[in-house]
Amino acid sequence: MLAGLDAALMLLGLPAPVSTDRLPDVHGMLLVFGFVGTTIALERAVALRRPAGFAAPGLLGAGGLLLVSPAPLVLGRGVLLGGAVALVGVYVPLWRRQRDDSVLVQAFGAVLGVGALALWLGGVGVPVLLPWLMGFVVLTIGGERLELARLAMGPTAGTVLLLLSAVLVAGVTAALLWPGAGYPLLGVALLGLVGWLAFHDVARRLVRADGLARYMALCMLAGYFWLAVAGTTWALGGAATEGVRYDVVVHAVFLGFTLSMIMAHAPVILPAVLRRPLPYRPALLAPVALLHLSLVLRLWAGDALGRQSAWQVGGALNVTALLLFVATAAWCASTRSRR
Repeated sequence: MLAGLDAALMLLGLPAPVSTDRLPDVHGMLLVFGFVGTTIALERAVALRRPAGFAAPGLLGAGGLLLVSPAPLVLGRGVLLGGAVALVGVYVPLWRRQRDDSVLVQAFGAVLGVGALALWLGGVGVPVLLPWLMGFVVLTIGGERLELARLAMGPTAGTVLLLLSAVLVAGVTAALLWPGAGYPLLGVALLGLVGWLAFHDVARRLVRADGLARYMALCMLAGYFWLAVAGTTWALGGAATEGVRYDVVVHAVFLGFTLSMIMAHAPVILPAVLRRPLPYRPALLAPVALLHLSLVLRLWAGDALGRQSAWQVGGALNVTALLLFVATAAWCASTRSRR
């Protein structure tokens, strides 16, 4: 995570603690697979409760470290690919245990992750692979939302989400093979998926609650908003592989949606993984607010209005928001609740 954030500062043209030629080139894959992928795989390995399951987070984490080491880049790519394949393998016994639609949706995401890393190993550029990376995180998180909020989503939720996920996978494939028609199709598929999730998720009702429930709901609804921004950008403008529109899609998906969902689920998921309580405190709202306000500054004032200084300040505050969240979560976990 720290290496990815360091690379982000370099790409923003700001002073960074460490400067190497390789870091900016691996920034995206480092955060998507080295950080987010390892976190997802670790949570799934804990759910599996088998030692072999930890091969996935182990390989993904090692691959991320190899990307920033002096080792040949192809080695890091290969180890990441091995970790993604191992993650797909984790879903096989999980499916056999539960026969649950939510597991299949998450497995779809893992397969897209394998595809992205295989194509990257073959020399395909990261901007072209953006739909695959998006599919990896969106389907994984969407499947987890089904797993956690099934009763609120209704008895047919699993079937509907599976169909929407299949359409999204088709859109990802079409965007690679036929970019002209594929990207608008992908945008519409993404809008359909996020619209269904936002409408059926219990977050719409919990946003009027108090404490942890409201905190999680606010994070999730904000995440759905940013995912809709990315879908709209693809649906209306087609392919976005460079420039302002690329910056908007990348950071709407991976900061606005992915990090917001990580922040939302941290008080629930981290205690299960770390075996240590993470009590909710209102201080957790500070990094969430900073993340979304900094995204507005970066994508609206910076990208849409073309103000370089706003783009840089917004990007620097994106980094600050994630570091502040880690520090706040560590503080909450290390102090006992008064109740």
